[in-house]
Amino acid sequence: MELCLRLRAGPPLVLDGATGTELERRGVPSALPLWSAHALLAAPEECLRIHEEYAQAGAVALTANTFRTQRRPLARAGLGERAAELTRTAVELARRAARAAPAGAPVWVLGSAPPLEDCFRPDLVPDAASLAREHAEHARNLAAAGVDAILAETMNSAREALAAARAARGVGLPVLVSFVCGPGAALLSGEPLALALARLAPEEPAALLVNCLPPSAVEPCLGPLSASGLPFGVYPNLGAPAPGASGGRSEELSPEELARRAESWVRAGARLVGGCCGTQPAHIRAIASRLRSRPARSEAKPGGSSGEG
Repeated sequence: MELCLRLRAGPPLVLDGATGTELERRGVPSALPLWSAHALLAAPEECLRIHEEYAQAGAVALTANTFRTQRRPLARAGLGERAAELTRTAVELARRAARAAPAGAPVWVLGSAPPLEDCFRPDLVPDAASLAREHAEHARNLAAAGVDAILAETMNSAREALAAARAARGVGLPVLVSFVCGPGAALLSGEPLALALARLAPEEPAALLVNCLPPSAVEPCLGPLSASGLPFGVYPNLGAPAPGASGGRSEELSPEELARRAESWVRAGARLVGGCCGTQPAHIRAIASRLRSRPARSEAKPGGSSGEG
């Protein structure tokens, strides 16, 4: 598949930024259990606008707003039977934005496949049978909706990441697997990132990533990601929401500062960079611009050294 080949050769790929927090910033309610899926019902045009702005900013991969379109979270709002429909709506919105992107590089659409329960509560990970059944259903819905690949993201345990990866393979789609880590390159479950990556390797993921961790926690993750021998990437959040009504976050970075850090991750071998909670189109525009301005050079091979420290 073209995306898999592109992950291994050529300039690094720029991912998009946050959807849920961006919807909130624009006044679209995103309360649990639906989180960003509210917009598919109440404000689909705003969701489309966000995708379009990320594509205009230079993102070459748009993540469809399927972060909470699995049957389990939808059922909590009485919408479980609409899982396939809302997944299809989310993918269609991202695909419309991809088709309208500036001429040049293709823009791929990824289908988000998050943990079935709270991303920050590994103690809530369901039993093996539920994981297999529910991730398989979501993967089928994503495949039927026409995504280019599945992004199993914000995974807090290797057990659930394996279930999501196997579900993606079961429908014949490439899978990118991304973990959320705490300090010291450990999953929120306590598993070392290196061991989790090793457990995923037999599933032949197209790429391995970390996401929704603050920028200060990225550096320890780069070594294990690089040592995996697979294309790897990083898309951090901007830290936890700050107390009060300011709307800020604990590691709020300007677009230029995040772009500077993204370039350092690319120098360490990252093939994909973007943003998670708190990031905006301006952050993605700064990252894309900075990476375009890099002098021509040989890109690091997955697992190898870029020679730039």
